[in-house]
Order: sequence, then structure tokens, then C-alpha cells
Amino acid sequence: MGLLSRKVTCNSHGQDSSYFLGWQEYEKNPYHEVNNPQGIIQMGLAENQLSFDLPESWLAKNADAAGFKRDGQSIFKELALFQDYHGLPAFKKALVDFMAEIRGNKVTFDPNHIVLTAGATSANETLMFCLAEQGDAFLLPTPYYPGFDRDLKWRTGVEIVPIQCTSSNRFQITAPALEEAYQQAQRKNLRVKGVLVTNPSNPLGTTMRRDELDLLINFITDKEIHLISDEIYSGTVFSSPGFVSIMEVLKDRSLEQTPVWERVHIVYSLSKDLGLPGFRVGAIYSNDPIAVAAATKMSSFGLVSSQTQYLLSAMLSDKKFTKEYMAKNHKRLQKQQSKLVSGLEKAGIGCLESNAGLFCWVDMRHLLSSNTFEAEMELWKRIVYDVKLNISPGSSCHCSEPGWFRVCFANISEDTLKLAMQRLKSFVDSVAINNQSHQELKNSRKKFRTKWVFRLSFQSFHDREQDER
Repeated sequence: MGLLSRKVTCNSHGQDSSYFLGWQEYEKNPYHEVNNPQGIIQMGLAENQLSFDLPESWLAKNADAAGFKRDGQSIFKELALFQDYHGLPAFKKALVDFMAEIRGNKVTFDPNHIVLTAGATSANETLMFCLAEQGDAFLLPTPYYPGFDRDLKWRTGVEIVPIQCTSSNRFQITAPALEEAYQQAQRKNLRVKGVLVTNPSNPLGTTMRRDELDLLINFITDKEIHLISDEIYSGTVFSSPGFVSIMEVLKDRSLEQTPVWERVHIVYSLSKDLGLPGFRVGAIYSNDPIAVAAATKMSSFGLVSSQTQYLLSAMLSDKKFTKEYMAKNHKRLQKQQSKLVSGLEKAGIGCLESNAGLFCWVDMRHLLSSNTFEAEMELWKRIVYDVKLNISPGSSCHCSEPGWFRVCFANISEDTLKLAMQRLKSFVDSVAINNQSHQELKNSRKKFRTKWVFRLSFQSFHDREQDER
């Protein structure tokens, strides 16, 4: 081991988190309706499989793009040879136009300010390298995506300091929580370089309110730090309130010519909105030309293939397709989310009201044996191993309250979701019966003790009476 680097032996990747351990258990025993009907159902994966038929249908109708042709002529050699890591201009233009379309064209994006990366994972890590040094800190509101412990920290050495949010106000960010996190970092001798938020939120499935976004802008202005808005779920908002991008807030407040304009950065990806995580298409958008130049150089370590760029530039440039896709995708997400919420309600389980994302933030606090994270892990293990559902415990998302779970709904069929809810209801019913039986046993023991004490008292009184006689 002496010949290997310290990175090889360090344990900061986060792979031992229950978030990833649940995936491992699923992979050992994956559910299949025919081949393995008793297997584990995957509800810990935020993947959108509800609208695959739409891009597949587009591909069938657009043979040139699918076959890497232009005007009927093959351009395979052109795409297969070396490409500039700045990316194909046509794809960057199509991507920024799609980002604007998602935001109702209330804001526009300059293709020269976008950096292509191999997914949002690479985008977030690249921004850490650009904005912070090893040992610096970023503030993140809890609960947050478990993968950030890997993406932001593992190779960069940047620290995460939590902004503690609670269920008392639906986990919204408050000024006191922001200030407390900042002060906590300072007490640890950490230099705070910025705040990172996901909007819409992963794992909450909610969009940030404008007053929260204003609060963040005011905070980073006052502290002279950065703000990263991870907006990879921006195209999954299926009900009101609508999505408000941080870029829209900046423009509404006429902050274009102020220093804060260059300290706000957006991360985007096609993994969630188009359901294409395997294509590894992510992006950084920044108004800081120095950050854009540095991130572009770093992107050479994680490029998007030119074949992928060519195919998607054709797809995203088809405005009829993108409009139809977004409308149908929203309807399907809303329908599936409603089925999950309904199934949870039938099982006696509530969840945070949500309007976006591929998951719900589910409240199972009443199923805990005690108000502890140890009890949360006990419940999680029973759900994974006995109920055979892989969901993500709130502790893996650094939630400050035990008993919350992230449950994904867009990566499975309606029939599989129905089965999952049946399994969960049976489990909750059995817990209720066991609790009732346990309470009845306690009550019977209490009655027995009462009778026993009464009998002892009566016998003692009788014996004393005999003695007195």
C-alpha cells in the first residue's frame, strides 16, 4: 500500500452511505415481474423512465440524426475524429435554447458562457475546483443529495457545512440558519467560498420560493461569496408553484452590472429532464469569463462525445418535439406522483407536498421505535430486507430529523409502483398489529400486577387482622 496514493486509502468517497448500500442490495436481488417477483423494487434511483417512448419515436422519424448523417450523407468520420473540447457550437446553441424554453423564455443564455461536462457530477466537481481551495467550505441546506459528499468533497478536499432546515417550515432556508452555518464554518476555521442549492430540491421535490432566492442573493452579496444553483430538475416541475431560476431573480433585480452577477453559477444536465443519464450530458453556466475559461480547460477530463452532441443538437433543435415532450412528461410525472401519494396515504403514511422532481420526501416518523437515527436505520433495513423496497433514509441526505425517507417513483412502471405500495401497506399493517399486541400485553401485565398487588394487600390486611385477634 505504500506505493499507492492517500486518495486510494481514504474513506471520504461516501460509498459506504446507506444511499449507496441500498443500491448494492437491490443489485443482488433485483425485482422482475416474471423472473424474480419477490425481488427488491428499486425506489432509490432518481431516474425518469416514464417518457422514453418520446425520444425513441423521434429517433425512428429522424434517420439522419440517428445514423450520424447530414443531408443523407454520412458524417461518421467527421464526428469520430478529434473535437475541440469547447464543444460543438450547434449543440451548445440548442442546449441554451432548451434551458430558456424550460424557464418559459423569461431568461436567455449565451452559448459562450456554457461549459459542457460529462454529467452534473462532473459539473459540480469542476466548479469546486474553480471556486475553492482544499479546506475551503460550501454551505448546503439539509436535506441534500447524498452524492454531494462524493461530488464536491472527494477529489477536491472542499468541506461541506450544513444549513440546518427543518420540517417546521417545510425545510425552507431561513436567514438564521444561513448565518448559523456561516458562523459554524468560521468556528472550524473554514473559509466559506459559497452556498450550493438544488432547485428544484433533491430530495424534497419542491421548488424554491422567490423570497428564499432573494434571501440567498442578499446573503452572498453581504458575505461576498459564490452561489451555485443546481437546476438539473428544472424541467420536471409538474404543478404550481412554477420554477423560478436564480438567473431570473438576478435579471429581475437588475444585478447584471454588479459584482454578484459573476458569482452566481448554474449547473444543468439532460439526465433528469430528458431521462438520459447514460448520455453523460451536463453543463456549467457562468457569467464569470475567468471561471468559464478555467472550467473549459478542466472539461477536457470529462468530455461529452461529439456523436452525442450531434444527435442531441438535432433533437433539441426540433421545437415541436421539445414542446410536446415537456408537456407529456409533466403530465406523466404528475400522474405517477399522485399514484405514489395515494398509495402512501392508504398505508397511513404522509409526505411533504411536492411539485417537481422524480421522488417524494416521505414522513415515516410514526413508524420509528424511538426518535433516533438508530431507529431510522432499523426501519430502513426492515423495508429493504423484509418489505424488499430500496428507499433512501433521511440520514443519508443529512436530514436533521429521523424518520424521513426519499422515495422515487419515475423509474418504475405503474404496476410495479402498485405492488410496492401493497407491500408497504402490508408492512405498516403488521407493525400496527404488533404494536397493538404489544400494548395489549402491557395492559394485561399492568392489570395482572394490579390484581397481584391487590391480593397481596388483601392478604397482608387479612394476616394482620388474624394477628390482632
